[in-house]
Amino acid sequence: MLRRLYDWTLSLARSPYALWALAFVSFAESSFFPIPPDVLMIPMIIARPSRAFVIAGVATVASVLGAVLGYYIGYGLFENVGRPVLAFYGKDAGFAEFADWYNAYGAWAVLVAGVTPFPFKVITIASGVTQLSFPIFIVSSIVARALRFFIVAVLLWKFGAPIRDFIEHRLTLVFVLFCVLLIGGFAILGVL
Repeated sequence: MLRRLYDWTLSLARSPYALWALAFVSFAESSFFPIPPDVLMIPMIIARPSRAFVIAGVATVASVLGAVLGYYIGYGLFENVGRPVLAFYGKDAGFAEFADWYNAYGAWAVLVAGVTPFPFKVITIASGVTQLSFPIFIVSSIVARALRFFIVAVLLWKFGAPIRDFIEHRLTLVFVLFCVLLIGGFAILGVL
């Protein structure tokens, strides 16, 4: 089933409505959809490199709007669904401690998840559940998603199809290493 969904998503890149499809996939991926927007972005940019930055911009804006939906899902459904389950298992107090920890480091969680392959929807929903500061959430989401999508766009615009393999297979590793080094650097400086 996941393979059919992936193939369907990829076929959207060839449609005349590819930019709208990218906006939908980017929006949905930030809150509930399993396929990342890169599946559409890469073939779209290779087909029309002159539109690379428009494509990255659409993905960024739609992804941040989808993140707002993810935040609302966590914020709006937790009281009715999540909290009674935690109370039933006697984990209410444990959640309060987790929420305090998450709110102290939540901006980093959003930033890291936004540029790595970690499912962004998990972080957007967790941010709503813990009621991470909404302005911090939005700024972190914009920075993370713009960084991710515009780096892909720049690489494809500059190098074209030959860089596709690197982006599809190795860029994830580069993003993860970047995040580890960034967080490690701040931890060493005592900022965290």
